[in-house]
Amino acid sequence: MKIGLAGFGKAGKAVANSILQHADYSLEWVLKRSNHLQGRSAADVLGVESDEPGLIFSSSSITMPELLGRHPVDIIIDFSSETGIYTYGEAAAERKLIIISAVSHYGEEEHRLLKKLAEQTVVFWSPNITLGVNFLLCAARCLKKIAPDVDIEIIEEHFKGKKGISGTAIKIANALDVQESEIFSVRAGGIVGKHELIFGFPYQTVRLIHESISREAFGNGVLFAADHLRGQKPGLYNFEDLLLPYFVLDQV
Repeated sequence: MKIGLAGFGKAGKAVANSILQHADYSLEWVLKRSNHLQGRSAADVLGVESDEPGLIFSSSSITMPELLGRHPVDIIIDFSSETGIYTYGEAAAERKLIIISAVSHYGEEEHRLLKKLAEQTVVFWSPNITLGVNFLLCAARCLKKIAPDVDIEIIEEHFKGKKGISGTAIKIANALDVQESEIFSVRAGGIVGKHELIFGFPYQTVRLIHESISREAFGNGVLFAADHLRGQKPGLYNFEDLLLPYFVLDQV
């Protein structure tokens, strides 16, 4: 399947690297705001041997209908910004392209747009698209269902320059009915991302921890989502939709 990638920051580059090295997917193009690197290939920039086009375009010099007309794709993956959905959303939905967004935060207007686009095509959104952290979330929900009155603390750690509370931590808090004000944030050095959930029972404690060692984990999550979204009906999906079926154990 052919992929278009919006955003070419640290996470976007890691995802591009994963796509370029996966036999079942082809990176057709990368769209970014600035003209820097325009005309070059992502493989060249990343130092990866690949025959895939992966051409880099600037949103200031080409429209999305033009880009899709010249370089059609099956999936658009978004690692850009909160407003990136306005650049490609409608054009992608009209063409029934799968939309996979890993943007950390969306405002109310963007949420409404995602739902509108999902009426026409498959739209997937996860503020943290790593497979491991979403497994953690599903496991945490199961534990909370077993023990609804358990005490829960959430600690999130990220690199020093990251602003605001982790979107993943907020998502976890919402799923477990924990107030955002009760999320503890740590900013230090070059921590890629760590989320720890502490479940405090009488006489025992359960800790669920996920730590991203490399941003390449984003690429694994994206490709897992792409594999499971093929053939789905239009709608707004999240990682729980893809993972929860795996939590149904076979009866002995």
